[in-house]
Amino acid sequence: MPESTPIAVTDEQLSAVAFNADGLVPAIVQEEGTGRILMMAWMNDESLRRTFETGRTWFWSRSRQEYWCKGESSGDRQYIREAFYDCDGDTLLFTVEQEGRGACHTGEYSCFFRAFGPDAPTD
Repeated sequence: MPESTPIAVTDEQLSAVAFNADGLVPAIVQEEGTGRILMMAWMNDESLRRTFETGRTWFWSRSRQEYWCKGESSGDRQYIREAFYDCDGDTLLFTVEQEGRGACHTGEYSCFFRAFGPDAPTD
């Protein structure tokens, strides 16, 4: 079973994060080792802090208006291994160890399982 590893961050690093008008920032989740993009979700200041404090991914649900820790109900947990913010501070990237069946609520391993284009497979 993977272990949670909190990440120590500074106030200066946290202040570099540029939240949008709704107080949110997009967070991309990438699988450690493969580099595969698993999902994208929204974080606010509190979910970002919880993520660093617990070593697990926490997000803000815009539809439910509540915090959620990835995998608490499904068992498909994410354990943070690295965290980055981009040059503008308006997008986050988390490298995680993915536990369980995957990241997508549909049962797919990645939320990005559908492709565009004439040769793309259909559902």
